[in-house]
Amino acid sequence: MDLPYQEDLPVHLLAGCFNNTSATYKFYWFLAVLGRMEQGEVIIQKRDLFAEMVAHAWYTVNYFRVSFGKQDKLQEAVQSVKALENLTIDADRNYIFKTLSGSANRSTLKELRYFNGEVPHRFLSPWFRAADVQAAYAASQRFERDCLYALYADHIEINPVWVDYLRRHAGILRSFCYWNLAVYLQAKNPNVPDIPSKLIKLPVRKALTEQRKFWDIVLAELGGVNCIYTNRKLAVGDYAVEHFLPYAFVSHDLMWNLIPADRSFNSWKSDKLPPLETYFEPYFNLQQTALEVIRFKVPKHKLLEDYLTIVPDVALFDRQRVYEQLQPMATIARNNGFELLTATAF
Repeated sequence: MDLPYQEDLPVHLLAGCFNNTSATYKFYWFLAVLGRMEQGEVIIQKRDLFAEMVAHAWYTVNYFRVSFGKQDKLQEAVQSVKALENLTIDADRNYIFKTLSGSANRSTLKELRYFNGEVPHRFLSPWFRAADVQAAYAASQRFERDCLYALYADHIEINPVWVDYLRRHAGILRSFCYWNLAVYLQAKNPNVPDIPSKLIKLPVRKALTEQRKFWDIVLAELGGVNCIYTNRKLAVGDYAVEHFLPYAFVSHDLMWNLIPADRSFNSWKSDKLPPLETYFEPYFNLQQTALEVIRFKVPKHKLLEDYLTIVPDVALFDRQRVYEQLQPMATIARNNGFELLTATAF
């Protein structure tokens, strides 16, 4: 993916900002800069940029539990300020930004200030030797080699020659940054599915209308089924369609991971991870029965294709094969911090 060319600007140096990255800081710093510029700012307070970095990373860290790597302090900062400022996992990004940019909590301010020594000058390394902090500040204030911005103690000033380019191409620049961030994080999380869709909070989750119709056929044919968690009898119109492995981990609505469940229990379960030693057998039996019903009643049902993502043929949906698909995913999810479900707590 290339950035839009402009003859009088060193666009290749801007693209080079994301080479040889060892943390997520540069990605989230640039997203923060673009965001503040879209608000009309060209002189931007560093504290606001650090607050934006945390706000942009919030959902990826807190909801999807994507690992940024052991050396990355942004992930730690997100988790720390969540507790320090009593913020929720699903807080709105603008609310997070306003809370952090206006906070008087000394511990919060310390978390944000950490990034001043890591990212503002290092981002400019394609233009000059940024490891020498004093020299980098002096060179940036002279806008040497048409660098992107000038560095000051508490703020940055966007180079006037870049202002029009950044605003005009903000959408492309943001996509370029997210693409590089996705590549970086996928390397850190090789077994975690669909990293790109875990970088931003989707405004609305998709309705599971078609998936519910699938299970309606099954429940109508069987006269209901028992919830695998509560053993409560479920009937058409009286159940929730729930993700067996958390949606926050799998990031999809494929049928092999969807089962009917007690509404109250489903709300309580949230993104907890069901222990396979307890729940795999009833999950598998329910799915296998559903497949038998659908293949008999609606043999060409389009959602049968969903099962081909874990088995080569729907007829080969057998216990061992399915367990060998789910078990590694459950282990990875657990290692990424998803809480185990304990039914006794319900």
